[in-house]
Amino acid sequence: MSAPVPVLDAARALAEATRLAAVIAEGASHRDVHRELPRAEVRALAESGLLAVTVPVDFGGAGLSVETLAEIVRRISAADPNLGQIPQSHFAYVNALTLAADPEQQKFFFDAVLHGAVLGNAQSEIGTKHVRDIRTTLTEAEDGTGEWILDGVKGYATGALYADWIPTLAHLGVDGPLHVAWVRATDPGVEIVDDWDGLGQRTTASGTVRLTGVRVPAARITGYHETFDGRPQTYGSFAQTLHAAIDAGIARAALDEAADFVRTKSRPHPDAGVERHAEDPLVVQTFGELELAVRAAEALLVVAARAVDAANADLTVESAGAASLALAAARVATSRAAVETSNRLFEVAGTRSALASLNLDRHWRNARTHTLHDPAAWKVQHLGRWAVGGVLPPSSGQI
Repeated sequence: MSAPVPVLDAARALAEATRLAAVIAEGASHRDVHRELPRAEVRALAESGLLAVTVPVDFGGAGLSVETLAEIVRRISAADPNLGQIPQSHFAYVNALTLAADPEQQKFFFDAVLHGAVLGNAQSEIGTKHVRDIRTTLTEAEDGTGEWILDGVKGYATGALYADWIPTLAHLGVDGPLHVAWVRATDPGVEIVDDWDGLGQRTTASGTVRLTGVRVPAARITGYHETFDGRPQTYGSFAQTLHAAIDAGIARAALDEAADFVRTKSRPHPDAGVERHAEDPLVVQTFGELELAVRAAEALLVVAARAVDAANADLTVESAGAASLALAAARVATSRAAVETSNRLFEVAGTRSALASLNLDRHWRNARTHTLHDPAAWKVQHLGRWAVGGVLPPSSGQI
């Protein structure tokens, strides 16, 4: 086992996120152009202690707030949103362990994370009816060992290529309830395929995981279905907070790089009658509009993260619903800000900004790809139903 990682309080965690973000940002464009997988950067995140910040205090972790975690992810995502998204499932499954694992399972996996283990995911499947339609199964081994046999094919397995453990969503039996099978990336029968071909978020390694006759001890199977059995839950809003933080980071990075380009590289339009492009009133107006959108998105992210923290402190149907609604607003705002800012940066930066060698389009490609994760339009629907009829969103992992 690796050496234990630092247990960071909130101030140290944010400082470490800022430090690592500066390092990560230096190679972000190069990694995007060459699709160079950031293995060293993921390992640096783990060894820094940042991937362990949500391990509960009772198990030796810092148990930091969702608000702090969202800001960590936002800062890392502003440097490189691939490295904001890669550990998204890691944090989601640390949360899943907190909600649904037994104490021995929690102790085992939390200790692993506190020693630098990285969790991936094998959740979604390609070709099924919808995102919640899962065909992967766990069937009891016939040799009397008490183990289970895991079979299935997963897609969009973000982070699996970098992971030590791959939590895999599967039915216990053909039609049984959903559970999480925890398999090592090196277990026999586990094949991680580097076939992700997204136009953006190119290094998240969100490809295929094939599971063929993988043996899973009963102690490595945790619950999942009971998370959504009618009791109030923040599992979905927690995961959505991290997605919103990624988009907020993309939006801020696009705006900052556009501003730097306009200050240092753009020529003014002759009709503007100014010496510097950054003094053109049309350019200033556009930047003002974009700054407004990005600030609003960042503010709604904070509000949403605090709502999740509040619901966790006093979990009721109403508090969980309030968190989901806050996240719906944050996800719509951050999605729109990311796409709009990364698109309009070319409008204000001018012709030269479209040079392929500058790779400024990576911001738009990243925004366009990540914001497709789950439709923002449905978030607006949930907000509308609440506004018109006081109807709370459904209990699911998408809200």
